[in-house]
Amino acid sequence: MTHTILVTGGAGFLGSHLCKRLLDEGHAVICADNLSTGSEANIHALRAHPNFTFLRHDVTVPLEIRADRIFNLACPASPVHYQSDAIRTVKTSVQGAIHMLDLAKRNKARIFQASTSEVYGDPERHPQTEDYWGHVNPIGIRSCYDEGKRCAETLFFDYHRQHGIDIRVGRIFNTYGPHMHPDDGRVVSNFILQALRGQDITIYGDGGQTRSFCYVDDLIEVIARMMDSDSCGPDPINIGNPVEITIRELARRVIAQTGAKSKLVEKPLPGDDPLRRCPDIARARRLLGWEPKVALDDGLRKTIAYFETVLSKDGAAS
Repeated sequence: MTHTILVTGGAGFLGSHLCKRLLDEGHAVICADNLSTGSEANIHALRAHPNFTFLRHDVTVPLEIRADRIFNLACPASPVHYQSDAIRTVKTSVQGAIHMLDLAKRNKARIFQASTSEVYGDPERHPQTEDYWGHVNPIGIRSCYDEGKRCAETLFFDYHRQHGIDIRVGRIFNTYGPHMHPDDGRVVSNFILQALRGQDITIYGDGGQTRSFCYVDDLIEVIARMMDSDSCGPDPINIGNPVEITIRELARRVIAQTGAKSKLVEKPLPGDDPLRRCPDIARARRLLGWEPKVALDDGLRKTIAYFETVLSKDGAAS
């Protein structure tokens, strides 16, 4: 069955990949984005598709549109971007959730919330399972995003309980791949760009903190399965790669793949930066039969190739 699907944040990193996947499946896709961190370049190839519509819209403003399904991905997701206007970040998470849930209610639509591993804060349980309530600083520099996403989850479950809204909540862990914003401050894009530019690579702390990195194709696959499943239910599902790696090892792999001569330069850890982050994906395996397939080295190779193209275009334009 095909649907008319609204993707908020559809011109962003994840949103643009999701829009393409949905179009390839034969759906009609409405991409809504205010382009604050999304890019028209990410959806340039989709604009000519007869089933694709771009709508410049900010989710902090109500939207009246017909859609069978809604993917709510709208929110800056990197510390550089979400901390640049913390109040707006909270509004995007909270007001955006309310407006999209109201739209889902009017349309009797199934709705997906792009939540985040940040709801766990700097976790005291490892790896993180969905029943862990988290360890979050409510007044720190990251709390605009952490608490905004936590409140959005609250709203999703209250609308589900009070109004019977058909919800899906995916807690997204670190994801990387083509269409990442080059200036988003995330560790994968930072390392790749520094290496390609012949710069030293900046690591925070001693680089012993860990993350788990999921390639974008794997992430889009599990999001699609969540929305297509009638049996996974409303409970949050961790979506990410459970293979942990230190930041220092990630930097070494990027240097090896780019052939760069970069050295590692240590700087102090930012405030509230978690030391360990890794998902328990048992629920996704059990309910959706999903686990990541793309190995880190393979995903890095594709992401490096993307950024090489970006830099070559920038060089040609300058």
